[in-house]
Amino acid sequence: MKASELRNKTEAELREELISLRREQFNLRMQRGSGQAPRPHEFQRVRKDIARIKTILGEKAAAGEMA
Repeated sequence: MKASELRNKTEAELREELISLRREQFNLRMQRGSGQAPRPHEFQRVRKDIARIKTILGEKAAAGEMA
């Protein structure tokens, strides 16, 4: 997921995507805890995507305050 793609989405769409990624992160943790051992790079991908979305939501909030 690229930041440029995320910037084109509305705030509501970003919040939905964030919820989806948090669920995926939870499911990955549960799989690791039960011994299924998902691919390690998936943890990093989800974590970075969550950070990207939170950054863009912050940017949109700051732009809304200034406007």
